[in-house]
Amino acid sequence: MAEYLDNLARMLEIWNTSDPAKKRQLAEQAFEHNLHFVDPNHNIIGREAFLRMVDQVQSEIPGAVYGRASNVDMQNNHCRYHWAIHQNNKLIMPGFDMTEVNDAGKIVKVVGFFGEMNRD
Repeated sequence: MAEYLDNLARMLEIWNTSDPAKKRQLAEQAFEHNLHFVDPNHNIIGREAFLRMVDQVQSEIPGAVYGRASNVDMQNNHCRYHWAIHQNNKLIMPGFDMTEVNDAGKIVKVVGFFGEMNRD
């Protein structure tokens, strides 16, 4: 598996674990230190800020399970994929990410969108 795919999987694993040491280890493996993460609720820079955000969201949505809901398309160090959040086996939010990785496959930037994209 390509390194960027491993790191995308590590990012999801961070969302799905409550162990702070495991989260930190995964973040160090998957992210550049100055990771930029943007979604409708957050605009943060750095691994530490990301870990704080995950802790906050996990406390707001206890028991949520985060997973990828599509294959990953990759071009020129940019990935796109759908994800979904489930709670009690029920979909609570679908979404879409555009992720930039460096040449080593580490995640540099994540731009997330909530919900399905409207099709006119």
